Amino acid sequence: MTTTVLRPMTDEDVPIVSAIWAAAWRDGHASHVGPALEEIRTPESFVPHAARRVPLTVVAERGKEVVGFATVAGNEVEELFVDGRARGRGIATALLRDAEGRIASGGWSDGWLAVVVVNAHARRFYEREGWLDGGPLLYAAEGSDGPVLAPSRRYERRLRGWRG
Repeated sequence: MTTTVLRPMTDEDVPIVSAIWAAAWRDGHASHVGPALEEIRTPESFVPHAARRVPLTVVAERGKEVVGFATVAGNEVEELFVDGRARGRGIATALLRDAEGRIASGGWSDGWLAVVVVNAHARRFYEREGWLDGGPLLYAAEGSDGPVLAPSRRYERRLRGWRG
């Protein structure tokens, strides 16, 4: 049985993290965030995004293969994606628990994240993991010429007294 190991992301992980991110982003966001954001989210566009997030990101490895990652910025779980071939193995849950721990250890009592409105699969996952739908949110996604607003739902979780 292969176990999942979480570790800090390194610069060497940028190519695989950006590939996982690009593919998984398309799965959950294509046709749902508007043409302005879809147009700039080319596979190549994820490379600089991933490179900027190295210090904020933890990757999940199975064997010696990176299969997912989670980025925490302040009290936001900014990104959480798992390779499509590795889904259903508890990797997203492990990454989410780690992200919650990083938020709590940073002194925050609450965490939050954004989910594209129509991404029912992700919304069910976060709700199953104890996150609550806090309502509509126009998420300011990073764009090449400034933020691009994406209709989302804000999910929140109380982390005071968090134990994982």
